Amino acid sequence: HKLRRNKEEWGMDSVVLDGIINRLLEVKGTPGKQVQLSESEIRQLCVQSRRIFLQQPTLLELAPPIKICGDIHGQYSDLLRLFEYGGLPSECNYLFLGDYVDRGKQSLETICLLLAYKIKYPENFFLLRGSHECISINRTYGFYDECKQRFNVRLWKVFNDCFNCLPVAALIDDKILCMHGGLSPDLHDLDQIRSLQRPTDVPKAGLLCDLLWSDPSRDVQGWGMNDRGISYTFGADKVSEFLLMHDLDLICRAHQVVEDGYEFFADRQLVTIFSAPNYCGVFENAGAIMSLDETLMCSILILKPVREKPKFGFGSTTTTKPGRPQTKTKLTKIQEICFLQYLTVRVEGSALTFGSSCCLEVSKPDRSIEDFFPGGKLESLE
Repeated sequence: HKLRRNKEEWGMDSVVLDGIINRLLEVKGTPGKQVQLSESEIRQLCVQSRRIFLQQPTLLELAPPIKICGDIHGQYSDLLRLFEYGGLPSECNYLFLGDYVDRGKQSLETICLLLAYKIKYPENFFLLRGSHECISINRTYGFYDECKQRFNVRLWKVFNDCFNCLPVAALIDDKILCMHGGLSPDLHDLDQIRSLQRPTDVPKAGLLCDLLWSDPSRDVQGWGMNDRGISYTFGADKVSEFLLMHDLDLICRAHQVVEDGYEFFADRQLVTIFSAPNYCGVFENAGAIMSLDETLMCSILILKPVREKPKFGFGSTTTTKPGRPQTKTKLTKIQEICFLQYLTVRVEGSALTFGSSCCLEVSKPDRSIEDFFPGGKLESLE
């Protein structure tokens, strides 16, 4: 990675840190089991990771290979599955796109493991700020109540002091721009992101707000009103215009639940990644991880939803806005796919290997998996 480690140690006793990580990993295979951490240990995670966030840029500049994950929302057992199938941070680089807390039942375990990995691997493990890493949002949607029930309100405030220092975007190999939400009508130069000052709360309007809250929409050209009641929606034309202006190839974002865990927009110039399968126990969506190799070839690992009994309630169940309406698909296996999206023109007329046995002739560099599998349907890998 382009980031260089400061000569001064990031600072946390390695024995203590490894002990925390080991306890957090011990509950693998026992969904819902709480991990016993002390308030002192959690405070230490917040203080040390906050220090690292502030020593690294607001706009991270990263190099592949790297794995990119979307919303987690306190679904701790799914986070552990994600690392089981995607690889542990000791083995590969990670970028998470935000929304670690709220909604799920184990936001504390989720954020503590992520902060612990950030401290242990500061130059290989990266966390962006999501719309729920904001005190006014996680006060309402679950994290406050979880902190108050298991510890106290003071600890919740310590977490939010840490969240106020998170970076808000990442640029991978100068070609892929990543953020939680999306574009902003106020974003004209990437230096504007670099110059955002931290620590900061999330304002109700403006560049930082939009980076965390805006959504792509097939129903608008240009900029539109967002039915979330905050920020904007943006059309495919704005995606193309932005990529051309800044010599970029792809926007990678999260923020919306999508059925297959990933969804393309604007002729595959933008991709939404969502990594919390069976979100809120009602969506029956898959989760996904996007991997980039050294050449920016992309692959997606899909995690099947774990079936739970249906839950019913009144009113809204989520602040995560669904993508376009989807037909329900039952996923029976973990699927690994290569979607043959080229971020730069490298191959024309070459034979490419799909999985381990299928060889495909590519005649144009922007073909996707849908070109070869109508409807995007894929065979499960055993």
